[in-house]
Amino acid sequence: MGVEKTPDWLEEAWAKALDKTRLNAGRIGAAFPHASHRGQYTREQPYWWTAGFWPGLLWLLYNGGGDDQFKEIAEACEDRLDEVLDGFTRLDHDLGFMWTLTSVASHKLTGKDVSKIRALKAANYLAARFNLKGRFIRAWNPWFEGEDNRGYAIIDCAMNVPLLFWASNATGDPRYRHIAEAHMDTVLEHFIRPDGSIYHIVRFDPDTGAFIEGIGGQGYDANSAWSRGNAWAIYGLALAYHHTGKAAYLHAAQKAAQFFLARLPEDGVPHWDFRAPAGEDVPRDSSAGACAASGMLLLADLSGGTEAPVYRKPAVRMLESLFRNYGTWDDPEEEGMILHGTGNLPQGQNVGVPLIYGDYFYVEGLARLRNKGPFYWEK
Repeated sequence: MGVEKTPDWLEEAWAKALDKTRLNAGRIGAAFPHASHRGQYTREQPYWWTAGFWPGLLWLLYNGGGDDQFKEIAEACEDRLDEVLDGFTRLDHDLGFMWTLTSVASHKLTGKDVSKIRALKAANYLAARFNLKGRFIRAWNPWFEGEDNRGYAIIDCAMNVPLLFWASNATGDPRYRHIAEAHMDTVLEHFIRPDGSIYHIVRFDPDTGAFIEGIGGQGYDANSAWSRGNAWAIYGLALAYHHTGKAAYLHAAQKAAQFFLARLPEDGVPHWDFRAPAGEDVPRDSSAGACAASGMLLLADLSGGTEAPVYRKPAVRMLESLFRNYGTWDDPEEEGMILHGTGNLPQGQNVGVPLIYGDYFYVEGLARLRNKGPFYWEK
């Protein structure tokens, strides 16, 4: 098979992402954007789960030939996260999202020992959330009085466990890897339905580890197919295969990807839930498309041979559609890059707006097409 042709739109897309980020660097600085409303990203507290995506995006663009100011702002964001890491009380399962894209990224690109230590601290806290009986990493803490989520695990955490794989490689200690694999084995057993659709939340008995139920979470209902959850599964399982070589992870990633691809609308950007009732005005979720596209580019490389184009071609199509149909390149006042993300529709939060993680995965997908790694979830 010949060498894959570089998409003719790719360098224009990269240049526009650089231009948008140069404008944003002066406006956002070392803050933590989340969702854009009326052209401006909300700035969240450092403990919010999305805190890693802005510095992670800056590292991607810096590594791809961007400005030194990107590096400086990313490092300043990482410094600000010390108050969360050392404060402990606001930490939950999203340690991977937060410190993979800040401290692991920094250590890979600069070799800074302080970044390595921060990432190892985060990995230890993440490992400590492992429920031995149920073989899962617990999701949230009880943020509200009377809330009991001790037995909750969520598909999002498939993207957090790469921090544990990294920690095993960095220390030579297999315990981190054992926990990561145990959690991903539970994903195989309890999160993936036979058709390749995904539960968002699974509840276990926290004392016995017994499966109790699947919960709809950010999807339409417990039996629906939340598209971003499907994207987390595609990418997280592909990464688990990358780190372990365990064929069951690769096959599950392929199954989840085939379910996702079979239900895409004509422009290649998914709706918020693939099983939302027909006739309703179902919003798109561009962040799900961006995440799935980057994950499928990795999946294509891992699948190889004749299977590679099955995932690579639609991933390229998704990224091109995001660039051409969802981009904000002609609006310098809009801080977000990619329109029509859906944050949490059941709670009416951040619907139809740019989301920082959508922007991150879009740029990561472009970086993959440009072969400009390293990618911080990987070895």
